[in-house]
Formats: sequence, structure tokens, C-alpha cells
Amino acid sequence: MAVKLVEVSRGGITESISRGDVAVVDAEGRVEHFAGNVGKYTYLRSAAKPLQAMQVILSGAYSYYGFSHKELAVMCASHYGEPMHRETVAGILDKIGLRPEDILAGTVTSLNPDYALKLAGEGVELNPLFSDCSGKHAGMLAICRYKGYPLDGYTSPDHPLQRELLHLIASICQYPESDVGIGIDGCSVPVHAMPLAHMARAYARITSPGNLSGGMESAARGIFEAMNRHPYMVSGTGGFCTELIKNTHGKLIGKVGAEGVYCIGIKNKNTGIAVKMEDGNMKRLPPVVVHVLKKLGLLSRQEYEALGAYHVMSNLNDVHWKVGEIRPVFHLREVKAADH
Repeated sequence: MAVKLVEVSRGGITESISRGDVAVVDAEGRVEHFAGNVGKYTYLRSAAKPLQAMQVILSGAYSYYGFSHKELAVMCASHYGEPMHRETVAGILDKIGLRPEDILAGTVTSLNPDYALKLAGEGVELNPLFSDCSGKHAGMLAICRYKGYPLDGYTSPDHPLQRELLHLIASICQYPESDVGIGIDGCSVPVHAMPLAHMARAYARITSPGNLSGGMESAARGIFEAMNRHPYMVSGTGGFCTELIKNTHGKLIGKVGAEGVYCIGIKNKNTGIAVKMEDGNMKRLPPVVVHVLKKLGLLSRQEYEALGAYHVMSNLNDVHWKVGEIRPVFHLREVKAADH
């Protein structure tokens, strides 16, 4: 069962509670620490993006088109549609000879509410580049162009690109392909469901890539390097993914997924972490993530000080007065070696 992860207070009274599950797993699939149910079966959502972007490298498209680390990082992103993101995605499309209209992610405004208001106030005309998933889609289109796959229907689960991605994700997560649940994401591509522990295992494997074979090891290293060189590509100004990666100085990668999913991999520590908020509350993810990292001793004092505002967050009202707190309240249970 899911456990209480976060309490939100107002005026000293607990006003609401978010429950969920946490899995800390090694690359061999052994659960090391947990809270709640590590077998929670749910969708990876956008936490799958770094895994999907590996296929850009594995397919040969990365080398063929001469993509940069910045372009690879935005393929892993749930970005805010800021100019730096739109320009980078446009650069990918230019290299593969396509246009923004070829991205079938829909046209939406920024995930950052402040920037979304700014765009609306200025009357900016939106296009598919603003989608937080436009980088992922550009990477998918690059694979299609390189391999000669049809562009029509590239978002369909039956398209050869999506079949390749399903096979890759199942392989990295070490979960039977036939047992992976398939749904359709907000940006219209397939999303993949599996137990939480297997999501964590995937992140342990790609950040300790000696566990991977062949070209997958170098592809995983490329993803890790790209996200750490260009953390502002991964979300954007003030985004938690950006701040987490930037302030841990090459130690980890972290990636959010919709409906309260977060996955982290720790470099060369053989450790992956996956979180799922039962109510899907995205705003309450950062306290859970920082709490787990702190309890596991994975943050230095300097790193924790840089991220401390995310550990116990201020509950702000509409005029930005602090009226309470958003505080993690769970304990991680350790699984002893003898328990495996």
C-alpha cells in the first residue's frame, strides 16, 4: 500500500496529505530501500525520455546528423518552451530537413506558469516547438529520417520506431516486453507501464552503465553527459530537474514524469530511485526526492544547502506570503542483504 509521503500545513494545521511509493534498487534489481509498494504498476511517463533518447545514439542518427550534447539533452527534456529550448529543437529539425509542423505533439503553452502568463500577455503565437515534449519528438523524427521509416503515424504503437523503443525500454528496465502496459501520452506517443522497482532499476543501469552491453553502455554515458552539461535543457529556468542536476555537479540525473513520477540514477553507485505520488501531485515531488537523497547520504553539505529549499518547501498564498509548509514525513525502510 502507498504510504504518507508529504503533509501540507497552513497556520500550523495539516491541511492535506499526499501518499505514494518509493523504490531504491540496484542494477541487478535488488531493492535496497523502500517506502510503500515497490511493485506499484504505473506509467513511466516522461521519465522514459532519457531511455528513449538512447535510441537516437544506438540507431546511428546521432552521429550521422552531428547532433550536439545540447540537442541530445533537449531530447531527454520536459522543457519550458523558453527561447533556448525552441531554438535547440529547431536546430535538430533543420539538420534532418523537417519543420515544426512535422512534430505531432500538439501545440501547448509552457509548463512554467509564470512564463506561460508572460507568453499570453505578449500575445505570442504558439507552435509545436513550445511543447515540453518537442525535443523528444524531434529525436524520434531523426531516427525515422535516418532509418527511412515513414513519418506518417510515427506516434502509433504499431509504428516500427515505437516498436523499437518498446523493446529498448523493456530491455533496460529488465521487464518482459509482453508485460509492459501501453497507453497514450499527452503528446500522443505511447507510454509504458511497469512496476516502480523496474523503473528504478533502469536508472541504476544507465548511470552505472558497466551493467549494459555493447553500444548501450556508450549510449547511456552519452545521455548522462548531455544532461549534466546542459541541465537548463532538461526543464528550464527554476525547474526542479535543472536545479537538481546543476547543483549535484555530475553526480546524478533526475527526470520528472507526469502524474507524479520521478526517477533518479546515481553515477557509478549502482543505485536507481523511482517515486510515484498516488494523487499525481507534481508540486509535492521535490520534497520527496530531496528527502530520499538526504536519507541515503547522497548529498554533500554544499549540495543539500543548494537544494534545501526543495526539501521543506514554503506553502505560499497568492501574494507570496508563507502560510505553511510542504514537508516530507516518511521513513525509508532498509532491506538487509539477508532479506534478499
